[in-house]
Amino acid sequence: MDFIGGEIIYINKPLEWTSFDVVNRIRRVLCRKLKQNKLKVGHAGTLDPLATGVMILCTGKSTKKIEELQAGVKEYIATLQLGATTPSYDLEHPIDATYPTEHITLPLIEKTLEQFKGEIWQKPPIYSAVKIEGKRAFDYARRGEEVEIKSKLLVIDEIEILKFEDMQLTIRVVCSKGTYIRALARDIGEALNSGAHLIALQRTRVGDITLSQCFEIEEFISKIENEQFS
Repeated sequence: MDFIGGEIIYINKPLEWTSFDVVNRIRRVLCRKLKQNKLKVGHAGTLDPLATGVMILCTGKSTKKIEELQAGVKEYIATLQLGATTPSYDLEHPIDATYPTEHITLPLIEKTLEQFKGEIWQKPPIYSAVKIEGKRAFDYARRGEEVEIKSKLLVIDEIEILKFEDMQLTIRVVCSKGTYIRALARDIGEALNSGAHLIALQRTRVGDITLSQCFEIEEFISKIENEQFS
């Protein structure tokens, strides 16, 4: 493989790694193995630290394909905890409020999810990398400053219930670029006249690339170290 000329790498991002952690680790290993002081490595779509799954990395001249790859439809498996919220809409922060769930049934969930199919307006989380006046939204959030985040028009192609038990709802979502599944969890909770936050997230597809095509990061590094790529 010609990593200097340009390659596209598919990695299953580990839990608690940032997207930057993955890029940085792969870059360091490649630079050391190829005896390069620097090498262009970028990723085609951020995953939150608490998410796992398909992450596409590009090296060398293939970094020019990042925008095209980012535009691919995404598929996720998400588990929501109903009846409670957190400031970041996931497990990055502790629960800040609880809500009634006695009225929530599977038929109600099925009916509620229908309103999220097709084009929807979504407000990104304040704890996100969305830029507001040149700064990341999470910078304002960490300082306790209130800012207005504009809603974005997105497309949810599919949303399917996989499991509902003990107020934990697992769904499969196929959606457009820019969709925040954490924000979708928030909105589903509100639509159910309750609250919700994300407790697990796995990206299972980006465009035509599925999880089965991805390397575990240590597996990929081992192949590089042992020169198992032709």
